[in-house]
Amino acid sequence: MRLLATLLLAAVAAAAQEPALIESVYSAKEENTLTANPSSGFWRKIPAITAENDPMGRAVPGHRTAIRSRWTNHNIYFLYVCPYDELYLKPNPVTNAETNQLWNWDVAEVFIGSDFQNIKRYKEFEVSPQGEWVDLDIDLGSPHKEDGWTWNSGFEIKTRVDRKSKIWYAEMKIPFQAIDSRAIAVGVRYRVNFYRIEGPKPDRKFIAWQPTHSDSYHVPEAFGQMLLVRP
Repeated sequence: MRLLATLLLAAVAAAAQEPALIESVYSAKEENTLTANPSSGFWRKIPAITAENDPMGRAVPGHRTAIRSRWTNHNIYFLYVCPYDELYLKPNPVTNAETNQLWNWDVAEVFIGSDFQNIKRYKEFEVSPQGEWVDLDIDLGSPHKEDGWTWNSGFEIKTRVDRKSKIWYAEMKIPFQAIDSRAIAVGVRYRVNFYRIEGPKPDRKFIAWQPTHSDSYHVPEAFGQMLLVRP
């Protein structure tokens, strides 16, 4: 009995160390026109993970954010469903060029890295309810990491707001060549975390898929993983 208990405890400990996982589901066809619609044929049958806690792991009621992912031979897609209390938007939005420091307003974000040896290198993608965007090449070891926003991935976005239901939706289409030099195939993994920011100070809400236990989202040690799978 003592041996069995020891084995069970070891199994539980091993399971606890497994990273949180999102599965990105393969599509043979690209979604050439983004819809940001979870009921569309592209997204309808794809399971979602949820982000509903703040970076410290505390619940953020009413903000249970659903996130889905798909991949093709050329692109990775993400879809966010974002309940909100009140939108906090940048005046005079610009949607035909990136908006640096977009994180000062309402955004949905994904941080994604392909380098498991140097986890301080990864890419950051953000979109706002108004269709603003910014993409960043992050290197936490660089003395000039603030220059990362000048990098351009060529990613596409679509957002829409349902003010009656108080939900906004965001879809991203990111070229694989912007995030990885490896051959893309079933079983490839990435390091990821998903975030949201909502509202003005001092009542801003911060939502994270995996808690960072920090005031910063830039804690790669806290990232989960994404696995490329087929249906």
